Amino acid sequence: MIMRKRASFDSSVIMHHTDDLMAAASNRYRITVLVANRAKQNRDLAASNHGETSTKPVLDAIVEISDELSQPGLIGDFDWV
Repeated sequence: MIMRKRASFDSSVIMHHTDDLMAAASNRYRITVLVANRAKQNRDLAASNHGETSTKPVLDAIVEISDELSQPGLIGDFDWV
């Protein structure tokens, strides 16, 4: 089995997206659940496509949900309630 190294990421970008999410939320638990569910969808999608992601699904989910706040409609099934 060949282990592939994940691509590095800029932690300051992730922190910026996380700060945006925390500022927009009235409930941190709700954000945690949204990110976890989106990360699970990303992981399942990558597994069904037999591909490996370059970043972890949780990091992708944080960026996607943060981007959804600034540009509504990016994620079709997104529910921000």
